[in-house]
Amino acid sequence: MSSLIAPGPAFLPQRLFAPHTDNVARLFPEPSDRFHPALEYMIDLKPDQGNFLADVLAGLADRPRSLSPKYFYDRVGSALFDAICDCDEYYVTRTEMALLQDISADIAALTGAHANVIEYGAGSGWKIRLLLQALDQPAEYAALDISRDHLEHAVGALAQDFPAIRIGCICADFTRFHHLPDDVAQGKGRTLGFMPGSTIGNLDPEQAVHFLGNVKEQMGPGGALLIGADLKKDHAILQAAYNDKAGHTAAFNLNLLKRMEQELGAKLDQGGFAHHAFYNEQAGRVEMHLIAEGTQTIEIEGNRFTFQDGETLHTENSHKFTIAEFQDLARKAGFLPEKVWTDAKKLFSIHFLSVPQDG
Repeated sequence: MSSLIAPGPAFLPQRLFAPHTDNVARLFPEPSDRFHPALEYMIDLKPDQGNFLADVLAGLADRPRSLSPKYFYDRVGSALFDAICDCDEYYVTRTEMALLQDISADIAALTGAHANVIEYGAGSGWKIRLLLQALDQPAEYAALDISRDHLEHAVGALAQDFPAIRIGCICADFTRFHHLPDDVAQGKGRTLGFMPGSTIGNLDPEQAVHFLGNVKEQMGPGGALLIGADLKKDHAILQAAYNDKAGHTAAFNLNLLKRMEQELGAKLDQGGFAHHAFYNEQAGRVEMHLIAEGTQTIEIEGNRFTFQDGETLHTENSHKFTIAEFQDLARKAGFLPEKVWTDAKKLFSIHFLSVPQDG
């Protein structure tokens, strides 16, 4: 794939999105032992990022075959995901960004002054910029992410632009994160969790309730969560969103095979697998798979796995919701749905969920 500049929505700056190693290195430099000087703190909880080899061997041996989507996000995968977000077909990012701008005053009024903002899964930083600009004198922003180099690079740049806010990082697997460190959320205002995008949809419903319950405990009595949830919609829109014409989503999915080759020494034919994404109506989710075209083999560490023609490796789920379905999940986790906003086309929703004062 050749280098290109993706124009993106009008409110996003132009960025380089080529997946070549040199370009990705400029986007996400190698990590260092010292954290970014603009950050107030960098708490490295040394999360278990999984044993790639062990998980690949287990996933390939399982039936049906599957692999955790967390392995998408090496440096190349992170850059490719940014490219996906700027695709015309991928409505989520531009819809949510525009909606955040439209409802910024409502969010500020609900949150109150001097908030402590905790973001689960720090991305490239454009959405949190909108939120911090909208809030009334936010006191602190803490970003959680499993990838230290991506986290420090993105949030360090943010800290330089918001010097009045106490900004720091927590390197952790937020799906397994139970307690905020003592040094975090020191401001006198409300603690507000922030989880934009459709990340919650990557979890099965039972997992989502468990995760939201943990977030509720972290926010504490009187806290709140601002969270995005992708809505059920015309299947053609979903089909296009996960099969963009530029091929970024396909490259994102197929990058798993490149990682197996480069990091695990796997022997396989990358051209023998194709990206396959579709909406599973019964399960209410988009599924991503790598599908074998003809009989294929993957050899790793003396293990040989044979895929028959049409057999797949399941790589991701992205659940879609009605507003009522998502609010039901939130209630099961102990939150009180306080406010919900959608765009005019009812593509995406943003929910303000409160924690009762009595916890």
